[in-house]
Amino acid sequence: MRKAQENEMPRDRFKRLATLRTNEVLNRLKILGNCANRQAYEYTEKDVEAIFSAIERKVKETKAKFHFPKEEGFKL
Repeated sequence: MRKAQENEMPRDRFKRLATLRTNEVLNRLKILGNCANRQAYEYTEKDVEAIFSAIERKVKETKAKFHFPKEEGFKL
């Protein structure tokens, strides 16, 4: 399979890796959701806000990478 991945077209590589990585993120969010069990864990609204603020900030940063090309240095 390694040989096949070396010859993989960029679109196919993107689809394969984006699918794997997105599913991993979704799975980890599901696991994070297990922490909502108040019988097993104790947390405050402030804790929840801190968690989701951090997640939302990182989602915005990551999404921006797809929409805005990186600035290139000055060229003459």
